[in-house]
Amino acid sequence: MQEHYFELVIKVSSHHSLFLDFLADTLPVGFEEIDDGFIIRSEDEVDTIIWGLEQFREALQKATGDVIELEYKQSKLKNSDWVKVYQDSIEPLRIDKFYIHPTWDAPDANLINIAIDPALAFGTGHHPTTASALRAIAKYVKEDDKVLDVGCGSGILGVGAIKLGAVVDACDTDIACIENSQLNSELNNVKFNKLWEGSCSFTKDRYDVVVANIVADVLIFIANDLKSVVKEDGVLVLSGILEKYESKVLKFYQNFEILEKITQDEWVTFILKQGKK
Repeated sequence: MQEHYFELVIKVSSHHSLFLDFLADTLPVGFEEIDDGFIIRSEDEVDTIIWGLEQFREALQKATGDVIELEYKQSKLKNSDWVKVYQDSIEPLRIDKFYIHPTWDAPDANLINIAIDPALAFGTGHHPTTASALRAIAKYVKEDDKVLDVGCGSGILGVGAIKLGAVVDACDTDIACIENSQLNSELNNVKFNKLWEGSCSFTKDRYDVVVANIVADVLIFIANDLKSVVKEDGVLVLSGILEKYESKVLKFYQNFEILEKITQDEWVTFILKQGKK
């Protein structure tokens, strides 16, 4: 092990989810997602990572017409400090009836505990889209419901639904997410009913509750598939939507009734019901 490692803190002014996807697809090392950006730690210098982010930022600005600001903070730290720095950066979080905590912190006896050890770009509940989706699950998922988590990431949403007594299937197009979801289900002593690599078009089942915490463009692209797996009178939770794109997304779900809208920071989550009145 080298004596030092490099830490790069990146603050992103907008398009957080697109930068998240970019880093997940291109980085040779793991990274941590924070509310307004990311933390990358590497034993190699991070200049190449900054260069790649700047190239992506320029391309994204041209494609969207938006001004995107990136702020960087670099540090060189002793490797012996790594575990403490990492653990100190992850705090337990209460979301409605759920208590999300890393394994090195104690559970809360009065809440439904979800143990998640952060890895790569997988959800820990700290991002507004994950938090809002968990709030929706806490309110709308009932015991024995059939639930589908589309784009499961860490599996945190599915694990939460299982702990409420639901029968949960989950899918993701990234095999790393499937593996991480499986690990986190084992960490929480629960089991997914079905877990597969791919999207919701791979199943012929229909569900009481379908949750999709994905970026707006993907929610549009797979709208017909999502709608087809919701039972009559079932609930569809759409998360991962920036406020400025909400009307664009809702155009593709006009046959659904809006039960609730959850707003946190610049992100919105819609809870929809099959069969518009």
